[in-house]
Amino acid sequence: MASFALVRRPLELRFRTLTLAARDWLTPDYVRVRLTGPDLTGFDSLGADDHMRLFIAEPGTDAAAATVDELRAFPSREYTPLAWGKDWLDVEFAVHGDQGIAAPWAAKAPLGSTIGVGGPRGSLVIEGEPEGWFLAGDETAIPAIRRFAGRIPAGAPARIAIEVRDARGEIAIDAPVDVTWIHRGEDPAGSALSAFLEDLEVGDRPGAVPFVFVAAEQTIVKPGRALLEHWGLDAAHAVVKGYWKRGEAEYHAPH
Repeated sequence: MASFALVRRPLELRFRTLTLAARDWLTPDYVRVRLTGPDLTGFDSLGADDHMRLFIAEPGTDAAAATVDELRAFPSREYTPLAWGKDWLDVEFAVHGDQGIAAPWAAKAPLGSTIGVGGPRGSLVIEGEPEGWFLAGDETAIPAIRRFAGRIPAGAPARIAIEVRDARGEIAIDAPVDVTWIHRGEDPAGSALSAFLEDLEVGDRPGAVPFVFVAAEQTIVKPGRALLEHWGLDAAHAVVKGYWKRGEAEYHAPH
């Protein structure tokens, strides 16, 4: 029997107007930004895989003068909150040129720019203590992996694997175990991680009933679910999802 459960917890759905205060490039294609503002009072995110919606002002729009309803009408995308305090919120973005809406904003918007933030509307929370941990994803899953890794007790069976294009995409991850970095080169995103999952044996399972988190491009779902079956694990003790879908600018992972 599993020593933990995944439980959904509701959160108060609020809309906040925040300001871009700082930008820190962690790799040439990965940036962390700090959003600030008094609206962050009461902000919370109980689950490492939580998603909030970022509303991006269209070019030429004075977002600072926009009403809440006007901001909510802007194009939006979902991201994981990384860390936060009373009046600040850090968010990380994988940036691939001008693809998408939120990532180019994070990469290029002038400091002082305004952004709308909605949610998170709820959380999937780990209650209890897993016997082991298996975390795998691509660049888009790094914030969630960071947060899950922060929960792993020292000495617990654990394995973390992250797919990036090449060594330049490797990022420092605070975790009690080393990260296995998987380089896909010019192959499609998710393909190298899928092959990695397919090669795992039962003996590679960290603990008898570990918590499993697998998130990357949508094609990762099939090999992720196959791994659960191969390891004899109940899907109720895992999160396997596509965070994005190749060829679709507007795609939201199921909560």
